[in-house]
Amino acid sequence: MEILLIRHGESEADLRNVHEGRADFHLTAKGLEQAQLLAKWVTTNYPPEFIWSSPLRRAIQVADVLSSTLSIPLQTHDGLMEWNNGVLAGMDREEALRLYPEPVGGRKPHEAVPLGESPLEFRGRVEICFSELISQSSSFHRIAVISHGGTISHLIASFLRLPMVSECRFATGNTGCHLLTLNGAERSIRFMNRQDHLFPTVH
Repeated sequence: MEILLIRHGESEADLRNVHEGRADFHLTAKGLEQAQLLAKWVTTNYPPEFIWSSPLRRAIQVADVLSSTLSIPLQTHDGLMEWNNGVLAGMDREEALRLYPEPVGGRKPHEAVPLGESPLEFRGRVEICFSELISQSSSFHRIAVISHGGTISHLIASFLRLPMVSECRFATGNTGCHLLTLNGAERSIRFMNRQDHLFPTVH
């Protein structure tokens, strides 16, 4: 099975300089254009048979474009939502630093921001989600998973069977794509964070 991990495009939160997380912002006009370019590139190069998506708007908007372009089914999974950042969701970044400063040395893996989830809870949620997606998608050769930067990083960590507490982070740009392959016990990464569709070759 091949798993095409895709991050959403530019969202309104990017322009407002606010924390996103569980704040449910729409894509910008540029973000929608990125989704269209992504859909064309995926259709030509790595067309999936099924799409899983976070239910948050910025992910669903990308998933809808890809689903419509390929005429394939789409299903949401709550486990694909971004980190639950509690009171920080939608908050101005400077205000957040003032009201909820990061502890010296950072938060412990078990510590959460008020009303949010801890890093351990986040990783645990993604572990369960990843296991369910693989189990429910076994009949497909290739699936697409539309999600968020933090969640995708944890999905890759889960795929690589990294420790629950890990310093490894896997960055994903707007509509960036990673291709993972599962073949029995063998796990391989074909590529990471490709954004070819956003930078077409100039002839």
